[in-house]
Amino acid sequence: MLEAISSTAISAGQAATRATETQAISPAVTVPIQSGDDVGFESVMKQVTSDAIGTLKAGEAASISAMQGKESTRKVVEALMSAEQALQTAVAVRDKVVQAYQEVVRMSI
Repeated sequence: MLEAISSTAISAGQAATRATETQAISPAVTVPIQSGDDVGFESVMKQVTSDAIGTLKAGEAASISAMQGKESTRKVVEALMSAEQALQTAVAVRDKVVQAYQEVVRMSI
């Protein structure tokens, strides 16, 4: 399972690198969570995931622009701090999901 997650993360990272090389730096766009019947765990998780991916892409794009001399140091640091926070949040959520899965597996039937 970890190998599949790792290979998916590597593929996503490579795709994000290609995407950021061709796009200009733009802040992550946050779409409000839909109201009505679509509000549920799955839709909230999709929203959080897409926000985190957008933040990581913006941080990477800022880094690339800084290396090219197109971006100020202050903006790069802000983007990287946001990306780091998003990554830490994603890791914490993943850890909680794994912990919950392990609890379910340990339950007696």
